[in-house]
Order: sequence, then structure tokens, then C-alpha cells
Amino acid sequence: MKTIKIYLMGLLVTLSVACSPELESINYDEINPAIFPQSEADIEALVVAAYYPLRGSWANGIHSTSERGVMFTLDATTEILQGAYGQQQEATLHSYNQASSTFTRYYDDFYNKISSHTLSIDRIENSSVNENLKKLGIAEIKCARGFLAYELFDMFGPLVVAPLEVLKNPLTETPLARMEYNEMVSFIENDLLDAAVNLPAPGNAAYGRFSQGTARMMLIRLYLHEKRWADVETQSNAIMAMNYYQLAPDYVGMFSKVAQVDNKEIMFVVPADYAGTSENQWQLMVLPSNYPVRGGWSTIQSSWKFYDSFEANDVRKTNLIAEYVGTDGITYNRSNPGTVMQLGPIPLKIDADADRNSGLTTVDMIIYRYADVLLSKAEALANKTNVPNQEAIDLVNLVRERAKLNPILLANYADIDTFNKMILLERSHEYWCENGQYRADLIRHGKYTEYANALNGVASQSAPYKALFPFSLARISEGKGKFLQNPGYN
Repeated sequence: MKTIKIYLMGLLVTLSVACSPELESINYDEINPAIFPQSEADIEALVVAAYYPLRGSWANGIHSTSERGVMFTLDATTEILQGAYGQQQEATLHSYNQASSTFTRYYDDFYNKISSHTLSIDRIENSSVNENLKKLGIAEIKCARGFLAYELFDMFGPLVVAPLEVLKNPLTETPLARMEYNEMVSFIENDLLDAAVNLPAPGNAAYGRFSQGTARMMLIRLYLHEKRWADVETQSNAIMAMNYYQLAPDYVGMFSKVAQVDNKEIMFVVPADYAGTSENQWQLMVLPSNYPVRGGWSTIQSSWKFYDSFEANDVRKTNLIAEYVGTDGITYNRSNPGTVMQLGPIPLKIDADADRNSGLTTVDMIIYRYADVLLSKAEALANKTNVPNQEAIDLVNLVRERAKLNPILLANYADIDTFNKMILLERSHEYWCENGQYRADLIRHGKYTEYANALNGVASQSAPYKALFPFSLARISEGKGKFLQNPGYN
């Protein structure tokens, strides 16, 4: 099937905030832990519910390709995307603050899903279903919990993670502090390590569901965040030892309307459909209204700085549209940008899907790919000793070869600073407009503010503390002194 239909039982979405503002309480009129779950179908309902916040949805999906999704927001804080107004401009100029609800909402809307996952895991553990079903169900939910926790941790730093005993007593008001930093890292790490043991092998996982490879790829992202180079290398080697993943020969073809079900580069994908079960709105977001055949709202552009950073024959910039003839007969490009290219080219990335009859497309949202394993291992090899080696260069060249580029030479990247500048550039070229991870790459290498200032000049409002987003004033107030704002936003 092209997509995975996401069926949610009403009992799973009626969780509401009770006395404690940091917790989710259970509406026992809708869900009774004494009788649920009892069957394989019940376990599947809990597991599918864990994927729900990870899908694409303007309303409540963190991987929405609209301005309410992490890719759009995070890439817009870098040279990959630029916005001329609204939230997009706030991201571009790093002008967000504690009153910027379009940024603070990511925590407000999604942190309590972690509590839902905790309760689901407990219910499965205490159920009487087959032990193998338990292990698999818990593994998927732990992977979902670790995934969501990592994405929020990357944006905000340590989160509030309610203990199970507190969640089981929702009528007792219990304001909670954010986790300590190392405790937060361990929480995410343990979830993903546990998941990697019991999830199916990549070849056995359903399209759009987690596998052992997915969990290990998420661990790589966490270990990159923490600069734990040896652990990045270990997880990369474990994935490579699966002898399953490989680079697809056609970079542009991965982002076509054809579902990538048999593509062995794909490590995790969010399926999309016209029905809106899981939405991909990217053409609507980036295409101008006068784009040939079918246009959009032109809400975001790339930057000419980013476009110019590509080598001339790099196939990865194919869908960075630098020129087109509009339905008005006018040619739009850098010399004649109108209001659609004044900041940069059109960051289409995916197939234009001219046959779509709405703002949605069937092009699936690729979140993780095997190319990331190769570039991550290359970075780890160079940085664990601060001396780039030939193996690291060879891994980079595997990715460059697919992009139709000449190989690079170790002699030109023999010092760590030059190597890291190169690896940042390769990462931005490889993953633009996929999962927003380039922001974390810049932060890891201490370039987030520097690059923002270089892009925006005197208009930039960046500062080192902007590497984390602020929490809403509501969360700070409800925390009763235990929930502390990120430094710089007080």
C-alpha cells in the first residue's frame, strides 16, 4: 500500500490536562486499564497511536511540511530556507523569544505525548498478551518516545518527563522540574537502545514503521548532538553490518511520487496521501501561485547563498528552482525575482506533482536515509582523533559520487577545521528540506550564530543562547518555580 492508514481509537485521544499542568491525566470513562489492552488488536492500537504525533499534519503532526513542522522551522533558521515575513522571518533572523508562540508551541503541543507513551508501555507490560507481542509493541513505543523526546530536546534542551508513579496519580498536583541534562540524554538513549534490540530487522519492518536500523540511526543523531564520536562510529558500524542498506543510484528519484517501498536507502519515512491521513503540503508551501501547471502560496524561499554553495554539476540542487516561466509569461530568476525569488530560489526538493488536485501531495516524507550513516561515520572518524583519515574521506566520496561529483582528496582536508567545514557543507547539500537536522549540525560545530550573521548581516538577531528555543510563559508560570526558562530569554 502507498500509505499506512492511522486509525486512532477515541479512548486514546481523550487524555486531558488535570490538576498538574505538567501531566496528562486519564479519562477513565474512556479507557479502563483493567480491561485494556487484552488482545493483539489492542496492542496494535496503542502502537499506532504512538506514531500519530510523528506524522505530517498541520493540526497536530510534528513532521508537517508546513510552517507548523520541524523541517520548515529548523531549516528556516539556516541558509537553507529564508522567510520574508511571519514565523519564517523570525526563524531566519533568529528573532524568536518567549512570546513567539509559533516556536514555543512545539513543546506545548507535543511534550505530553511522552507521558502518553509512558502509560502505554506500562499498560502493555501489565497485560496478559503474548510476550513476543509485548516486546515488539513496547519496542515501537519506546522508539517513538525516544524519537519525539530527541526532537524536542534538540530544540529546547531538557524536558519535563513525568515519572510513571506521578502519571498514575493525576489528581495530585505535582509540579515537576525539567530533567537534568545527562538524565535527559540517558532517557532518550535507553529508549532507543532498548528499541534496537526488539524491533524487526530492516527487511522485515513495514513501510513507515520503525526497524532496528531506525532506532540506531536515531542514536547516531543523539550521539552526534553529544559529540560522542566513538558511539557514532559504533552505531554506524552496527547499521552497516546489517548488510541491508545501500545508497540509491538516483538522488532526485527518491523524492518522486512513487512510494520508496523497495528503496534500501530509506531508514524511516512518513507516508503521505491526498486524503490527509498524513499530509505533505510542501508544494503548497514553496511554489508561487503562477508556477506552471499548478502553483502554491510561496511562503518560503531558499537563499542565493545556499544555492551558490553547490558545485555546478551537483545533482542534489536539481529541485532548487532558480528560474521558471510563470503562467503570466514572465521569466523569473535572480535578475528578475519579483516577490517569489528576492531571497533565493524555490526549494522544491520533491516532485512538483502537477496532477495533485489539492494542497496535498502523495510524495512521502523521508526523514532518515543511509547517506546520513556514511557522513556521520566520516565525521566521527575525523573528530574522535581530530585528524581526518582516508576512511573518512572515502565515506564522503561515496555520497559525492552519487551526486555526480569528483572525489575529494585527503590532502585538501587534512586538518580538522577544514574537514568540518567540508562535512557541514556536504550535510547541508545532502539533506536540505528533509528533517531540519542541519541546524543541529551547525550548533554542534559552533557555527549557528556565525552563519546566521553572515547570511542576514545587520538584520540578524542571533546570539549563542538562540541555539535553544524558548519555552512559553504559560509553561514557566504553571511550573510554580520548578520549571526554569532557557537562559537568555528571561
